[in-house]
Amino acid sequence: MFEGLFRPMHLLLILIIVLIIFGPGRLPEIGAGLGKSIRSFKKAMSEKDDQLTDSKSIDQKDETKG
Repeated sequence: MFEGLFRPMHLLLILIIVLIIFGPGRLPEIGAGLGKSIRSFKKAMSEKDDQLTDSKSIDQKDETKG
């Protein structure tokens, strides 16, 4: 169904449409905002993984003591 969806010509067309809608001046702002949101999402996911591994290690320590 989605075969060949992101061919180079399609990506070029999407870029042209984005340039028309937002203009070349706002593209750096949009890129920076997108980058910041991706970084914060990754940070939140890694923090959640760290909390899960910490809680599992605490549970394992409690089982060995008990």
